[in-house]
Order: sequence, then structure tokens, then C-alpha cells
Amino acid sequence: MPSEIDIVTSQTLLRDLAAIVGKRHVLTQDSATRPYATGYRYGAGPVLAVVRPASPLEQFRVFAACVAADVIVIAQAANTGLTGGSTPDGLYDRPVVIINTMRIKGVHLLGAGEQVVCLAGATLFELERLLSPIGREPHSVIGSSCIGASVIGGVCNNSGGALIRRGPAYTELALYARATADGRVDLVNHLGIDLGSDAEAMLSAVAKGWFGAAAAPGVASTPDYAERVRAVDAPSPARFNADATRLFEASGCAGKLMVLAVRLDTFPKDRRTATFYIGTNDPGELDVLRRRALGELRHLPVSGEYIHREAFDVAARYGKDVFVAIERFGTDRLPLFFALKNRLDRLGAALRWLPDHFSDRTLQAASRLLPQHLPPRMRAWRDRFEHHLILKVADEGIEETRALLASLFPSADGDLFECTPLEAKKAFLHRFAVAGAALRYRAIHAPAVGEIIALDVALRRNDRDWREQLPPGIGACIDRALYYGHFFCHVFHQDYVLKPGIDPVALEHRMWRLLDERGARYPAEHNVGHLYQAGPELAAHYRTLDPGNRLNPGIGQTSRQRHWGDGESCC
Repeated sequence: MPSEIDIVTSQTLLRDLAAIVGKRHVLTQDSATRPYATGYRYGAGPVLAVVRPASPLEQFRVFAACVAADVIVIAQAANTGLTGGSTPDGLYDRPVVIINTMRIKGVHLLGAGEQVVCLAGATLFELERLLSPIGREPHSVIGSSCIGASVIGGVCNNSGGALIRRGPAYTELALYARATADGRVDLVNHLGIDLGSDAEAMLSAVAKGWFGAAAAPGVASTPDYAERVRAVDAPSPARFNADATRLFEASGCAGKLMVLAVRLDTFPKDRRTATFYIGTNDPGELDVLRRRALGELRHLPVSGEYIHREAFDVAARYGKDVFVAIERFGTDRLPLFFALKNRLDRLGAALRWLPDHFSDRTLQAASRLLPQHLPPRMRAWRDRFEHHLILKVADEGIEETRALLASLFPSADGDLFECTPLEAKKAFLHRFAVAGAALRYRAIHAPAVGEIIALDVALRRNDRDWREQLPPGIGACIDRALYYGHFFCHVFHQDYVLKPGIDPVALEHRMWRLLDERGARYPAEHNVGHLYQAGPELAAHYRTLDPGNRLNPGIGQTSRQRHWGDGESCC
């Protein structure tokens, strides 16, 4: 039970927060905080409040007030993570305040748009929309695993993305607030842009894009990924979250800094593209294609997305509404779609006589009324082939890729077709829909199925036996296994819907041992969250950024105690 002093301090803090952002943006009722305090796939816990600042200055002031009150701070943007890294995880020794940044919109172009400065709530949608008219793209384009993902969330989590040529989200140029060991809050400007020296003036300037001097040079993307991914004989993964070469201040901080803005490179948009849909019953054929494409093509492909037949089937049925919503209304309207889902969830929680998973059941029933959404050739390839690869290439790479593919297909086990523009759009939408399909499948079939284990795995670049073969003792525990991923980077998403009564934690640990034996690294791009144990280098990175352990304590299964428990008794 909290002491009277804790209660008084908490009430004082809530009044201070309301004075900064307005009372309506300090949420304290359980019904209001639940959507923020519950992870997209994993994690939940009680919170003192959810605070929604509207500017970098409010964000900084809220953070400073929370540090002064000695509460735990969890920074959160769109809450689209899959490992619970931006939500509470059970109980803590101090009250928890979530600072949700999604009201802090804003992207500022630098120069002719070769770089951008993104504020804490800027999304990939917002960034894509701004860059498209000037013929440029961000690091990641829509096709990430979650709708509405924030730009800064990707940087803080070293998110990988689907684009072969660009590698993980990374920058060494950021504006952030840091809590010191003795409880001070420092504002650190490493954007490479002169914002002055007064904190409030700096934050107002970055909010409005008032950049007087030219930006100094600096690293604002992953510079060497093309060479790394081409090294197909290297005995290590091309990319994974805990790669020490990709941990730098905001990059990979996992919420251990209060990131206010980041500076990032943008990239020229491709002039022409072609998409090939490849199917095979021999996984070795895809391995040969990957090795030859990365080793022989002068121009790297744009993306190479893998889908197994079982994932294809589950997405075709249980991801149909998301597919159709994007196709018909565009990505701009998707927040409205998910807002409707949240309203249905709240209605289901309020009216106890409604069935569990009310929104999923309602949307699934509606999707059955929709016409067939997948093209005939994709459905025919589903019937013929177990393994599917969607290969997109651009500009000078188109003709050389056609020639390479013509030397490999058709074969005894595989074939391909070159997509029309409509088929290409639908193929990538279908791949996108796979990511949420396991959740819908479980919701519709509960309680006849158990929990979900979701792994994202980076295989060694020289691993030719990429297709997972589970031992019978593990396979017998699984109702559905969905495999999909970024094939040329050798990063795979593996979602397992378990049979009822199976302990997901125990089974996942058995799976980890199998991955360790294969030399794989995990997680590959969704960060450790509260599911995975941070290795020594990653844990040291967290301690350096947050010596008092005030932000997101327990991340990566590290200590939850003040000052990391150094010299303190266990709470």
C-alpha cells in the first residue's frame, strides 16, 4: 500500500502535470489509461497517469516534473511495439507515469529535403506524405509491422524495416533530455543544429523549425548496410537490435532517454519499379536466388518479402479487413479504422454481456461480406507452392534482375510471374496483413487455442538451411505457425499460436535454445522489451544513458530498482 507521503506527492504531481498540459490531457481513470498501459501484443500494468504533451517544451517540462517527483517514466509514441517495451510490465516500486508523445506532430525539411528533423510524435505516414511531392522517401516506408508507427520509436528501437538497401533506423543526431544519477534533468542538443543555449528557446525553435545556421555534417542513417547484407558468407547476422555498432545515444535507447527530436537522412524515390512474385516447393531455390542476387547484381533489390503458405492462408482470412481498409481508404484513414476498433473494445468492456474480443469478432464478421481481395494469379501460386517471395527491384536493377530470374525459373519446383501494378500493390498489402493476422486468429478461436509466441529472428548471413524445422516435442504444442519476413536480410518473423494449456514462457525458452544452437540473434528488429534479456553490451548502454534507472526500468529484464539496485536492498 502507498504511504500517505506517496499519496500527497502523487496528487501534487498530478496538479503540476495538469498545469503544464491541461487537465484533459492528464488521464488517470483506468478506462482512459488502459489503451496506453496495455501493449499491442504484450505487457500491461497499473499507472498513476498518462500524460499527453502537445509540444517539445511541454514534453520536457512533464519529464522534469516526473523526475523531480521520483516516479517512473515510460516514454511512448504509437504503442505499436510487439515486445511490451513502451508499456508497464506488472508492478514496480514507484508510481508509473506514461508520457505519450503522439500529440507532438511536426517534421521539418533541411536543405532541399535531403534530411529532416522529426519531432517525437511524427509518424511514418506523416513523413512519407511530406517527402513524396519532392521525390524522396524516409528510411522506412509503409509495410512495417504496425500501423501508425512513429519515426522516433523506430530510432529508439533500432527498427529494421523491409528495405534491403537502408538497414536499421539509425542516427547520431538527436535532441533529448537525460535524467542524471542525482535527479537533475539535462537538455542535450546533438542535432548538429545551433538552437541557442536557453532551454525554452531551444525547444520553441525546434518545434517551429527555426534553424538559423546550416546543419553541421553528421551520421543520420546506417552508412554501410549495403556492404553488410551482401556479405552472404559472413557467419553473423546482417542486423539485429543489440548490435553494438548501432547503439548511440537515442539510437537503441529503448526509452532510456526522453527523445525530443531526431535528424535523419531521406532517400531519392525510385523512378521505375518492377515486382516479381516467386513460388517454390524447394526452400533451397530461394537460398540460391538470395545468394546470387546479393552477390551478382550490381543494384540491390528494393525489398524481398517472404511468406509461407500457412501465413498466406491465415492473412487471407483474418487480415482481410485491414487489407481492404488500406486499399480502399489509404493509410491516412487507418487511424480512424483503429479508433473504431478501440471504441468497440471499450463498448465490449462496458457491456459485460457482449462476447470477449468484441471488436475482432465484429470486424471479422464484416470481412466475410467483402468480395475476394486477392488476385487470381496469387491464389493460383498459393495452391501450387509452399514458399512465396515478393521481390521488388528498381530502375537500373530491373533488367539485370529479369535476366537472373530467367536463369532460375521456371524450375521443377518453382515458377514466377511479373506483377502488374495492381498485383504488386495487393501482394505487398497481403504481406503487410500477415503481421496482425495471428492476433485476430487467436481472438476468433479463443478459448480453443492458447497464447501467442512472436519471435523475430536474425539468421547468420551464411546460413543456407534457413527453413525452421521444429522438433516433434515443440511442434505438438503449436496450433498454427506463421513464417514471414525480410528474406534477403535473413530476418524472419515467426508467430506461433499455441494449443490451449501450453505454457508460452517455458516453450519460448525452449525455442530460444534452438535459435542459440543455430547462431541466430533475437530479437532482430522489435527490441528486447520485457520479453527478452538484454545482453551485457545492451544493458551497459541502458545504464550509461539512465544511471538512476528512472526511465523504463526493467527493460530487457534488467533491474527495476532505483540506481539499478546498487547498494539498495531489494524492493
